Amino acid sequence: MTARDEKSQLIGQLSAIMDAFSSVSGRHIEVVLHDLSRPESSVIKIINGHVSGRKPGSPLLAAPENDRGFLGLLNQPASPTGGEPTVFAGYPTTSPQGTPLHSSTVFFNDAHGKPQLSLCFNADNSAIDAAREALAILLPQPPQEKPDREAGLEEKLDEVIRACIPPTGHLRTGATKQEKVEIVRQMQNRGMFLVRGGVEKAAKVLGVTRYTVYNYLDQIKKMS
Repeated sequence: MTARDEKSQLIGQLSAIMDAFSSVSGRHIEVVLHDLSRPESSVIKIINGHVSGRKPGSPLLAAPENDRGFLGLLNQPASPTGGEPTVFAGYPTTSPQGTPLHSSTVFFNDAHGKPQLSLCFNADNSAIDAAREALAILLPQPPQEKPDREAGLEEKLDEVIRACIPPTGHLRTGATKQEKVEIVRQMQNRGMFLVRGGVEKAAKVLGVTRYTVYNYLDQIKKMS
């Protein structure tokens, strides 16, 4: 089989792959097969040519801007691996209309490593991005994390307790009722009982019930 026959056979195989791919992909992905031996009309076959505005017979220079695949082709030496393909995957380009694209290119080399054909994929994801933004507007937003006010409140209550029962905030063993009443008075002056859970916290520290704390508060009120 001659080199020309091998090239024709590869074109037929790649064309079949393009047809199979297009049957399962969306219209936003352009697939282009180039014959690199004729850059003035390199496009052999194209699927979804509306992405870049090209058609069969379009020149190689009509490719998307900043095409890393073709930029690499300019300085690519003959491959020592012979007929192994060269892949440039997942790089950004721009269509002639200014639309951002996501592109990949495969170069198919001859037995001497010289690129003969290229298969290019250019995805225009702008419709997907627009749909994602529209869904973000329609879908409920996740609740924003609120500051842990409960934890901050707990710390404030602990500060009040340490101030009223220095230095550790723990009541000494054998404390008298009068001492406990005085501690409750100091806690009241510091606003501890204006806060939810303040009475329960004081009762736990003093080793009494919450009702006892209320009794202490009544005594303090009568004394004032």
